Amino acid sequence: MRGAEFSELKAFATIVEEGSFVRAAARLRISPPALSQTIRGLEERVGVRLLNRTTRSVSPTAAGETLFARLAPAFSELEGAVADAHASRDRPAGSLRINVPRIAAMRFIAPMLGDFRRAYPDIALNIIVDDTLTDIVEGRFDAGIRLGERLHKDMVAVKLSDELEMAAVAAPSYLERHPIPRHPADLHHHQCINFQWPGGGNIYRWEFARGQRALEIAVNGGLTVNDTELMIRAALDGIGVAYMLDYQVRPWIETGKLIRFLEAWSPRFPGFYLYHTSSRQVPPALRVFIDFLLARR
Repeated sequence: MRGAEFSELKAFATIVEEGSFVRAAARLRISPPALSQTIRGLEERVGVRLLNRTTRSVSPTAAGETLFARLAPAFSELEGAVADAHASRDRPAGSLRINVPRIAAMRFIAPMLGDFRRAYPDIALNIIVDDTLTDIVEGRFDAGIRLGERLHKDMVAVKLSDELEMAAVAAPSYLERHPIPRHPADLHHHQCINFQWPGGGNIYRWEFARGQRALEIAVNGGLTVNDTELMIRAALDGIGVAYMLDYQVRPWIETGKLIRFLEAWSPRFPGFYLYHTSSRQVPPALRVFIDFLLARR
């Protein structure tokens, strides 16, 4: 295979993975017009359209799906071979793609980015913040971070945090106008800040548990958000009751800017894990990334 043909196929596979010419061009470090020209050349060479393009999205045609299904394993093998070659170096190198929800990105990734880049400048790190639970195999990620209860059983999981706990909170200004809830059912008489899963997902039903009793409450309120930072801001402004991870609101609880209640009903559940597919050898770049995270728990 000629170098130009390999580049065309690599460009096509990257567009399918990213679902965007702009993101694929950034990953390949070329301009979007140059990438479009490369794909036109590939389609002319194979004699069939491979991608459906609109002003907002790009997706593979049936022929494109078939081609990508054959290419993905081949590129994975090639990248594995390169990773094995890098393993013989004194300092890990190569590329590393990590899929992580925003809440975990801010807690685990952001604090270590600077130190990691200085320690391993030869590792090209690509952090994709994604709250939609993307399949890391299908998306060709090296690893991801998720809550333990959402992990697939066939993944290798590395524990990053202890168990987590939910916390119901509200600002003193809100509780001056409304009685403190004593039972989850009392929330039906309160203004609650709803959370919608990103990507147009369902509204989160608040989960409570006490002993053997478990409840799910569909709360009411005039505000729905899909970002936890916005939910905290709304709670601090006295808009209503928020329900989120304890560690996210602990600083404001400690300063009295938020009041916590319903502690006896707050369930605990598995914390965050970094996960990746099982393989004969963990790539050196991923190995040092995991070690960096564990050292800073």
